[in-house]
Amino acid sequence: MKAGIVGLPNVGKSTLFNCLSNAKAQSANYPFCTIEPNVGVVNVPDERLSKLEELVKPERVVPATVEIVDIAGLVKGASKGEGLGNQFLGNIRETDAIIHVLRCFDNDNIVHVDGSVDPIRDKETIDIELQLKDLETTDKKLEKVKRASRTGNKEAQAEEAVLLKIKSSLEAGISIRAIDIDEDTREEYVKPLQFITDKPVMYVCNVDEGAAVNGNEYVTKVREAVKEENAEVVVLAVGTEADITELDDYEERQMFLADIGLEEPGSAVLIRGAYKLLNQQTYFTAGVKEVRAWTVNIGATGPQAAGVIHTDFEKGFIRAEVIQYEDFVTYGSESKVREAGKLAVQGKEYIVKDGDVMHFLFNV
Repeated sequence: MKAGIVGLPNVGKSTLFNCLSNAKAQSANYPFCTIEPNVGVVNVPDERLSKLEELVKPERVVPATVEIVDIAGLVKGASKGEGLGNQFLGNIRETDAIIHVLRCFDNDNIVHVDGSVDPIRDKETIDIELQLKDLETTDKKLEKVKRASRTGNKEAQAEEAVLLKIKSSLEAGISIRAIDIDEDTREEYVKPLQFITDKPVMYVCNVDEGAAVNGNEYVTKVREAVKEENAEVVVLAVGTEADITELDDYEERQMFLADIGLEEPGSAVLIRGAYKLLNQQTYFTAGVKEVRAWTVNIGATGPQAAGVIHTDFEKGFIRAEVIQYEDFVTYGSESKVREAGKLAVQGKEYIVKDGDVMHFLFNV
């Protein structure tokens, strides 16, 4: 599962990517400095992992990760191949969620591709290009479906109705994620087409240091513009975050954050947000050899969670011993949790909860 960072050229995408991944993607003051998408595997910040490490004292600790892709800046006309349009749109299609970076700061030294700072216009520029690409996909599919529909095929007629609704919405400038389509219909007819504007989105308002805590007028306008999209908005001073990541000393980083009024780096908030955007959650295994955070989809069953460790665990799943994270912390160890009767034995139907500490019994 991976999230793609998108936006116009020079809005701070590669700098943000560098902050998140500590991989040094080229960051330059001109369009198209990122040609091939950079990919970074980023640790998901989680205080619960540190607490489990403190209690269990394992030989090693392994955090959950999320994959972030830095995609080159889109420009007007990308859907028609302008700039490096087709390549960029193909790269976006391969991601599972979108992190859309919007420039929300003034700085005469950093060129804006359209000559002025206007995050709403920038958002609309990207949206239109993505919507046009989805419209192209819709029209191609409609051609095939209409032929079958005319023969009286009920399934084709149902699909045609959905596609026509999508087509009219896209033509009205509405992204597919914002169209009112019930979940079953979406699963059957929409998901297989991998529409770009159906992907969940998070908007990152890139502000200057003075607006890192409370945002600014640009941020207010963005929040208003996206309120119908059910999208998260994160405020981040990307340049400042880049400076923080350059500091090796933890205490220095904390002092830097305190000076600007933040309790933790905004990039940590963004990574956790991206993790949720991808419909992911964490369960833990905790033993003296290793304390580890494992990533599963929200709604995963016990066997599916076991399968993340090894496919044999899922095939031969017998049961799972589950401790709620809060109970583990309260009692301080697995043995004390058992003594208190707080360890639950769960079968194949169990739906994993975020933060569960789990141990699997299986037979292959």
